[in-house]
Amino acid sequence: MTTLSNNQIRKMKAAARLYAVQALFQMEAANQTVDQVIREFEDHRFGEVFDDVEMQEGDVETFRSLMEKAVDEQATIDQMTDRALVAKWPIARIDPTLRALFRAAGAELLHKDTPPKVVIVEFVGVAQAFFPEGKEAKFVNAVLDHIAREAQPDAF
Repeated sequence: MTTLSNNQIRKMKAAARLYAVQALFQMEAANQTVDQVIREFEDHRFGEVFDDVEMQEGDVETFRSLMEKAVDEQATIDQMTDRALVAKWPIARIDPTLRALFRAAGAELLHKDTPPKVVIVEFVGVAQAFFPEGKEAKFVNAVLDHIAREAQPDAF
């Protein structure tokens, strides 16, 4: 039996967050169920090889938890996101990748298993992975800070 280092565990959780955003995006775009997407990602995406580059293995428990909580509490998360956005930009009008990101991050923030500052840093990193050239990471930071303060006011 191999024991994983703290760094390996951190990388697997970070990969699970990225995969959760991709899976939530795919659910919306392809009109798939959460069970279909979870199965596909666990069977085919975790550790997949693209152009001779092996994708990071994701933490299955973190991935499943984010997916299930994001779906179960989507209405609450979307309302919190709407309150963090300016009135002219309700969640339905924002980029679907960002919408998926806010849902995954919101799921983690609502359940208070991880300190909010860690969640924000991790998901800002996910935003940078999807939008390396843009200002989306700053936008994500601001919106998640607002959501975190609403979800966990005692943490600030």
